Amino acid sequence: MSELKPMATRESYGNALLELGKEQENLIVLDADLAAATKTGVFRKAFPDRHIDCGIAEANMTGVAAGLSTCGFVPFISTFAMFAAGRSYEQVRNSIGYPHLNVKIGATHAGISVGEDGASHQCLEDIALMRAIPGMVVINPADDVEARAAVHAAYAYDGPVYLRFGRLAIPVINDSPDYKFEIGKGVLLRDGKDVTLIATGLCVYETLCAADMLSEKGIDAQVINIHTIKPIDEDMILAAAEKTGRIFTIEEHSIIGGLGGAVAEVLSEKRPTKLTRIGVNDVFGESGPAKELLHKYKLDAEGIAERVQKELA
Repeated sequence: MSELKPMATRESYGNALLELGKEQENLIVLDADLAAATKTGVFRKAFPDRHIDCGIAEANMTGVAAGLSTCGFVPFISTFAMFAAGRSYEQVRNSIGYPHLNVKIGATHAGISVGEDGASHQCLEDIALMRAIPGMVVINPADDVEARAAVHAAYAYDGPVYLRFGRLAIPVINDSPDYKFEIGKGVLLRDGKDVTLIATGLCVYETLCAADMLSEKGIDAQVINIHTIKPIDEDMILAAAEKTGRIFTIEEHSIIGGLGGAVAEVLSEKRPTKLTRIGVNDVFGESGPAKELLHKYKLDAEGIAERVQKELA
């Protein structure tokens, strides 16, 4: 693993916007009274004329961004995932998705790793909601390197993009010289012949650690990072199914409609394969320290390895 300092992907989001802002004068960032939390404050400090604080009015912010996109600007909406995908769903669907406008949605504080803010702020349904919108690209980066690359790729893409970022600092795993981010393309992080572990977001690092634990038990696990949930890398998923014949998906999201659902759709239609979805099992989150919650919901390396061994047994 990298020796780089762990970083929350919300920090990466703010840093990437600052980088882009220096290069692209048509980039505008909108926030809903959360610039300090979403880390867009660094962009506001550098480019105050291109940062709009819409106040605690997320649905209105979505409409403003839609309008700006029709005037030649590339707007990035910034707020918590619970508000970006939840509170503003109708506006995202009808004002951005339906006309297929060039708006990017930077959703921070996703998943149970929000921690003490509790169930009301721990959005576990956003991937399911966003990937159901026709034409919406859905990206869930795994670390700082991937998050910054995803923001640049989203800017370059012509159309709506949903970007999912976290609050918890996580280790860097994608700092190899040959790393390349491409929308819709998975990343093979570890080869293996017995099972395939397909992870996304924060869970990618934990899954790699789980693969090391499984190796000690004689289980050779292949690990794939699916950073783009939509469009998903069908070729990589089908090749993995062909190779190992046993798939697990791991995500900090409900097992309904997220990565697990997307992979199940691919496998059931094109190559029926035994699949186990590891995630949050149709329940709400709860308040508590982020790492303790990940342990309780068995989304840390120990919990993932335990579940894989149990299912294989």
